[in-house]
Amino acid sequence: GGKDAINTTIINFNNEKMQITWATRELLPNENVSFFYTFGEGKHKVWKPCTTYLLYQDYNSGCLFKTEGPTLAISIRNSNGSEELFSKNLKADFYIKPSRPENVTFFWKEDTVTVSCNKPLRAAWCLRLELQYKSKFDKEWQSRTSKCCSVGEQGFDPRKCYSFRVRLKRLVPYCNVVKYSSDWEAETFWMNGTLLDSCDDDITPQSKTVIVLSCSLAVLLMMFILLILLCKWQRVQMSVLPAIPDPKYPFADLFNDHNGNLQEWLDKNDHVVLQTKLEYEEPESITEAESQQEDEKNSDKHGPLEKIFTFSGAAENNDQKAAEIACLIPASNTTASFAGFHILMNDDMYVML
Repeated sequence: GGKDAINTTIINFNNEKMQITWATRELLPNENVSFFYTFGEGKHKVWKPCTTYLLYQDYNSGCLFKTEGPTLAISIRNSNGSEELFSKNLKADFYIKPSRPENVTFFWKEDTVTVSCNKPLRAAWCLRLELQYKSKFDKEWQSRTSKCCSVGEQGFDPRKCYSFRVRLKRLVPYCNVVKYSSDWEAETFWMNGTLLDSCDDDITPQSKTVIVLSCSLAVLLMMFILLILLCKWQRVQMSVLPAIPDPKYPFADLFNDHNGNLQEWLDKNDHVVLQTKLEYEEPESITEAESQQEDEKNSDKHGPLEKIFTFSGAAENNDQKAAEIACLIPASNTTASFAGFHILMNDDMYVML
């Protein structure tokens, strides 16, 4: 217990605005507190009540107010301000948290990069510029620090994309009693002196062209393979499942001339087929007949060795049985005639009608 038992956090934002926070809930769990401050010196201080409180679980936990001088006195009191619970005098300049660096520029020369920013108007010697960078192959940031407001580093690989970020730091203990640094400036991405939107865009135009050509060749190769497979599949399909011909084309006259009447088509085509067959066989028959006549002439010269049976004559005789026997058992070296054809027969042959 005592006036120094309350923990406080003091931040002077770029010497423009003060933020004081405290932890009184452990000492006064059910009581709210009030806050007063002054930048005046001497015995006759003019205390100002806090007008902008920071709340935590509906209780006052901090105060925001304008920075009005290098020295500051604060007082934490009970809810009505009649009893002082904590008080402290401090140098406001020792709690400065700098703002982000302004107008950050990058200068590239071969494998060396130099980063600079605008110099603050006040106490620039108390500030250090910190540069952090990493490539997409690095897991942790690399850090370099230099006087405000320029820092350089070398050894950058022009084939890699790097992420950069910078901030300002306040020197301790010469200028600050707390290690306060500014927030990081927006992260930027660079590759060989070229600013990129992100390290995902570090593909060069040449590599893009190579990728496009590779994709095109792959597509053409796939199309060629598909055509080969399609041709082979058609051959296999034709060999395994041959196409059934459409009867409409070989029998066009059946459907066009006879309207599908099969009997009428057969009657007509039987006459045509018979006539065609006779025309085809007539020269051969004539040749065979001439050959038979020459054989008969030769046989007449040697003697009556052959006996001629005429089927038509056998059919005209009344003795049908004799005709059948004559047909079934022809004599040796007998010539049989039927429908204008002469057939030379021997003992090993028979004729069926």
